[in-house]
Amino acid sequence: MSHSDSNKILEEAVRTVLTELGEDPEREGLLKTPHRVAKALQFLTEGYHQDPKAILNQALFTSSNDEMVLVRDIEFYSTCEHHMLPIIGRAHVAYIPDGKVVGLSKIPRIVNVFARRLQIQEQMTEQIADAISETIQPKGVAVVVHARHMCMEMRGVEKINSTTVSSALRGLFKSDQRTRNEFYNLINTPAPSNF
Repeated sequence: MSHSDSNKILEEAVRTVLTELGEDPEREGLLKTPHRVAKALQFLTEGYHQDPKAILNQALFTSSNDEMVLVRDIEFYSTCEHHMLPIIGRAHVAYIPDGKVVGLSKIPRIVNVFARRLQIQEQMTEQIADAISETIQPKGVAVVVHARHMCMEMRGVEKINSTTVSSALRGLFKSDQRTRNEFYNLINTPAPSNF
C-alpha cells in the first residue's frame, strides 16, 4: 500500500471517528482535520519505518575510550498504545565502550525511533537498551526514562504531574555497584548553569 493510499484510509477513519463523536466533519473548523490528523499520526509513528541498528551502524567508530559515555535529558514525545494519548518525557542513556563508540547524535535518534511508535514506557526503555547493547556491544548500557502519561492525567485517575520512572541496565551497569552509582549520580546532578 502506498503512502498516499494509507493517508486516505486514515483520513476516512478520522472522519468516521468525528461523526461517531457527534461532530460534523464538513463544518469549517473540521474540514482539514482528517488530513491533519493522518499526517500527525504518520509522523508520530514513523519509528516503525526506521531501523535502529542501521542508524547506529552509520556512525560506529573504533576508540580506545573505556569510560562511561552519557547523553542525558533527551526530550521525547511518544504515544501510549492503550489510549493513543501522549507520553512526554526525558531519557538518560549511557554506555561503556568496548572498542567502539557511536556518534553522539545517534543516541537521541535511537530514543526517537522507539518513542515514535505506539508504546508503553517500560518496553521503550528496554528497546533502547537492547538496540545499543546488540549493535555497539559495549561493556554495559543504562537507560532511565522519566515520563508523564496523559492517559493518567487527562482521564482515568487524573493525577496531574505524576511521573513514571523506568530503567534498563545491561552489563557492568547491572553487575557493578560503583558503575551503577556513578551513572545515577551523574543523571541526578543538576546541569551547570551555563547550559
